[in-house]
Amino acid sequence: MPRINLLPWREAQRKERKLHFMVALGGAAVGACVVTAGVYLLYTGLIDAQDQRNGLLKAQIQILDRQIEEINSLEKTKQQFIARMQIIEKLQRSRPKIVHLFDQIVKTLPDGVYLTSITQTGEHLKFTGVAQSSTRVSTFMRNIDSSPWMTNPSLEVIHSSSGAFGSSFTLDAQETSGNSDGPQQARVMASAGGP
Repeated sequence: MPRINLLPWREAQRKERKLHFMVALGGAAVGACVVTAGVYLLYTGLIDAQDQRNGLLKAQIQILDRQIEEINSLEKTKQQFIARMQIIEKLQRSRPKIVHLFDQIVKTLPDGVYLTSITQTGEHLKFTGVAQSSTRVSTFMRNIDSSPWMTNPSLEVIHSSSGAFGSSFTLDAQETSGNSDGPQQARVMASAGGP
C-alpha cells in the first residue's frame, strides 16, 4: 500500500483557514470601526442638532424676556397715564368749584366784615379779617354753616381793638362739594340780602 504524506496539504489548509480567519477578523474590525464611526457621527449630529435647538430656544427666551419687560414698562406707563388722567379729571371737575366758593364767600360775608386773607389747604379754609363787632363775626359763621359750599366754621382768634373797626378775627371752615339745591341755598341768599 502506498504511503501518502498529507502533512503539506494539512499545513496549506491550516494556512488557508488562518488567512480566512484573519480576513474575517479584519473585516469584523473594519465593520466594528465603521459601525462605531457611524454611531459616533449619528450621536454627534443629534447633539449638534439639540445644541442648535437649545440655542434657538435661548434666543427666543431672550426675545420673550425683552417683550415681557416692554409689556411691564408699558403697564407702568399705562398706570402713570391713568393716574394723570384721574388728576386731570379731578382738576376739571373742581375747576368751577373755586368760582362757586368765592361766590359763596361773597354771599356769606355780612356788612361790616372785611376779609384781609383767605388761605385754602386741601379742603380746609382759613379766613382772616376785621369786623365792626363780634356779632358780625357770629353772623358770618352762621352764614358759613348754612352755606352749601362751606361748613364747620370755628373761631380761632378774635381781638378787640379801639380803632375804626372793632375786632380782628381768624376763623376756619371746611369746603364741601356744594349742593346748590334745597333750603340751605334759600337761607344763604336770604341772609346775604338776596331775593
